[in-house]
Amino acid sequence: MIVADDSTMTKKPNGDGGVLMQGTLDMLILKAVLLAPAHGHTIAHAIEFSSEDVLQVEHGSLYPALHRLEDKGLIASFWGTSENNRKAKYYRITPAGKKHLTAERVRWEELVQAVARVLGPAIE
Repeated sequence: MIVADDSTMTKKPNGDGGVLMQGTLDMLILKAVLLAPAHGHTIAHAIEFSSEDVLQVEHGSLYPALHRLEDKGLIASFWGTSENNRKAKYYRITPAGKKHLTAERVRWEELVQAVARVLGPAIE
């Protein structure tokens, strides 16, 4: 399991967790709200579900990341009612967020390809 954390590279205390690079959580959040606005719990669940539970989003990292993205103008928030009739803060991607996500995705693909070249063929 890999833990999505908004700090620099970290591992879970028990050593079982993987590592994510800084900025990865932001990209995952932007992708999660690309199609429709969502509140924090739904965003975390969407990331976990779409990664087949390989990625686990810590709420202690999620909400600071949401605030950071909002401060940068990459997402915007509004109040609404959740599926269980509670007041919830929803987040939607902004045009600047879409542009940023596109650029980050290109950068991510370049990084993945570069690492794959360094690693070379699979070791058998």
